[in-house]
Amino acid sequence: MEKEVMTDSQLVGGPDAAYTVAEPTAEFATAGAGRKPAWLKKPLPQAVSMRKLESLLKEHSLHSVCESALCPNRGECFTRGTAAFLVMGEVCTRDCGFCGIPTGIPSELDPSEPGRVAEAAARLGLGHVVVTSVTRDDVADGGAGHYVATIRAIRARLPRATLEVLVPDFAGRTESVELVLAERPEVFNHNVETVPRLYRTVRPQADYERSLDLLRQAAGRVTSLAKTGLMVGLGERENEVRVVLEDLLAAGVSVVTIGQYLRPSARNLPVAEYVAPGVFKRYREWGEALGLQVHAAPFVRSSFQAGESFAQAVERGPKETCTLPPMPRYNSPDLRRTD
Repeated sequence: MEKEVMTDSQLVGGPDAAYTVAEPTAEFATAGAGRKPAWLKKPLPQAVSMRKLESLLKEHSLHSVCESALCPNRGECFTRGTAAFLVMGEVCTRDCGFCGIPTGIPSELDPSEPGRVAEAAARLGLGHVVVTSVTRDDVADGGAGHYVATIRAIRARLPRATLEVLVPDFAGRTESVELVLAERPEVFNHNVETVPRLYRTVRPQADYERSLDLLRQAAGRVTSLAKTGLMVGLGERENEVRVVLEDLLAAGVSVVTIGQYLRPSARNLPVAEYVAPGVFKRYREWGEALGLQVHAAPFVRSSFQAGESFAQAVERGPKETCTLPPMPRYNSPDLRRTD
């Protein structure tokens, strides 16, 4: 009997409902690149395990980016008892074309949230804790102080756990970045998300060079590992991805994640291409040849198996870097242009 599978848009139901597979609408299924290929199907998660973690998050009035961003790996992560905590609310001040998190006017920051995150992490017995957030341009420090409070609360409750923060760009405030780095998280993650040419469409309120500067600032601190991620399938060219890898190496980044963009809803950007597994393999080989630790596959996400990724980085240690041979630039005179 063929095993049931699900795609990222097909998991429906809440903590008190049975999980079923729902047929996507014709519009959603055929938008952009068409129907999803076979390699973008996943086994159905264990509903009981998912409900257990969802119940814990609900008990502590917490959110996970897995749920809010409709991550396709949420079933697997929840079944394993792991999640990336989403702090500072579920409403973002920015409107990125790829993101499933709502945009609007967020509520005030909740000073009790850091303690609740720490308690939930302890209840889960996490050895590696990932904390991320929406972008809060409405807060003076961009929410850096809230990150600090959350890190300290987790350290107090789980002194042996390693910590990974996946931060916004703090609107380029270097002092906010320093506040977070001063807490010495083992991994400092900030996603560049896409190639420079697509920023105007994909991340209109962000800036590629600003993100590189932030990563460069983090990489300058020996206490934290600099990490970033990007999505493919938004219309980028392969050589543009390679240029981004070279830029990340120059910025001092150690770990890079590359995954397939999957449209969270009909209001988001359509998928331009379902990138073949062989292309992900090529991206990984390019990055590793440069000296980067690269996780590249269709379902790879920034926080997916983050603990394992950190352990690999520690075991791997620094690697000698090199340059790649020239590659045709196609018809783009400057692959770092953002317009």
